[in-house]
Amino acid sequence: MSRTVGRRTFMIAGLLLTLVVAGVVSYYASSSPDGLEWAAGESGFAGTARDSAVAGSPLADYGVAGVDDGRLSGGLAGVIGVAVTLLLAGGLTLALRRRSGTSARD
Repeated sequence: MSRTVGRRTFMIAGLLLTLVVAGVVSYYASSSPDGLEWAAGESGFAGTARDSAVAGSPLADYGVAGVDDGRLSGGLAGVIGVAVTLLLAGGLTLALRRRSGTSARD
């Protein structure tokens, strides 16, 4: 087995594992408030919270707007987040490789 095939297999396996964690394991995540929200409630200043400027965005609050099932919405948001992160990282990698003059084979 060549080194390229081994690297490609490793990367695909890592991608699949990431998607499983983001999409499936997040389905079982707790729906209770996170630590900061809990601490704010315990300290008595939770009522002073305001929505962020992006509160109305399609992926606000760890979910996908328009998907009624909270757990499914969270899983979809995780998968979309992984995809966007990989696209940004891949695009940045390609741009930096071209800028420095190195090829993908180096």
